[in-house]
Amino acid sequence: MKLFHCYNSRSLRPLWCLEEMGLDYELEIMPFPPRFEREGYLDINPLGTVPAFTDDGITLTESTGICQYLVQKYGPTPLAVTPDEPGYGDFLNWLYRSDATFTFPLALILRYTKLEPEERMNPQVVEDYTIWFFSRIRAVEAALDGKEFLVADRFTIADIAVGYALHFGMRLGLSERYKPNTTRYLQALLQRPAFKRTQDIKASQS
Repeated sequence: MKLFHCYNSRSLRPLWCLEEMGLDYELEIMPFPPRFEREGYLDINPLGTVPAFTDDGITLTESTGICQYLVQKYGPTPLAVTPDEPGYGDFLNWLYRSDATFTFPLALILRYTKLEPEERMNPQVVEDYTIWFFSRIRAVEAALDGKEFLVADRFTIADIAVGYALHFGMRLGLSERYKPNTTRYLQALLQRPAFKRTQDIKASQS
């Protein structure tokens, strides 16, 4: 299996999952955006997005979907919540919410503060989607009341998926406004050895 990765992009999710599971994999670290900077990337992922992941002749391009694929194909693992467990529905909801609801507004904030040319920067978009993001992560704060993890009383790929979004927000300078439970949770996730290895990989490749 091979993961095409850009440092701290959405490909952090499957990279973190691979490290938590201790699986053997090949990693290609690419400059961002790879559709322009990595020759032939559009042949691998015609969308041009990050990540791309190949295994057994298939290609996956959705970061949370890759995590779900890994735990289901290469489990059993405590990183998954199975259909017979009480937390299964919440587990799926967090997985899908992590990108569609949490990461989406952050991508727009990043685009209109750092990626667009100066004349295309849009403070109104940034303000609107910052408000959107904070209104949505209230659900995280509430879910963590008296709990260490989001679901099933253990660390799962739901925590990887949501944790990435919170880490993304931190890198955009938003974490000073995180509520106490969210701050505590994110700081604990960042101390996990597998997460630390995802950050060390860039240093070892540079």
